[in-house]
Formats: sequence, structure tokens, C-alpha cells
Amino acid sequence: MKVVIDEAAQHEMQEAALFYENCREGLGLEFLNAVDFGLNQVRLHPNTWRKLKGRFRRYLLNRFPYALIYTIEDDTVYVAAIMHLKRKPGYWWDRGKDKEIKD
Repeated sequence: MKVVIDEAAQHEMQEAALFYENCREGLGLEFLNAVDFGLNQVRLHPNTWRKLKGRFRRYLLNRFPYALIYTIEDDTVYVAAIMHLKRKPGYWWDRGKDKEIKD
């Protein structure tokens, strides 16, 4: 399966990595590694994690209070959000609706 990350989700990932890097040198990279590991797990086993709302599923990152919010469309995993677990639940809901997923 291929993985497509929404532009807004990429921005969320970069912002979180900068935040963690400012907390402690190297922690931003550790966050990015956790995201990368999660994306690989979702790519390999997309139906494993629990459904949230509608077609979306949630993968919880190790060590960080973040989740990958994604859906499966044909042979593509579409990541709608890289969401902090304590902020604005459901803000990502409209991402990907009626959106053509491209590489």
C-alpha cells in the first residue's frame, strides 16, 4: 500500500517536531521517527487499528500524545491528521471528504 499524507497533516507533523526539538535537542527527531514507524505499521497492517468515525481509523504513536488519523481507499492509506490527543477532537473530520487522492 502507498501512503498519502494530507498537506495539513504534514504541517501538524512539522510543528510538533519543532515544538519537541525546542523542548530538548533530538526530541523532534525522535517524534519524527515515531511518526515514521507508525506510518509504516499502518501501511503494512491498515485494518488493524480501531475505527473512529465513519471510515477513519486511529493509530496511537508510542511515547507521544499523538495519533495518526487515516482512512483506506483502494490501495492507498490517506493520513488526514497527525493529531494531538488533547486538542480539538474532530477538527480533521472534513479532510479528505470528496477529495481525489493523488501521489
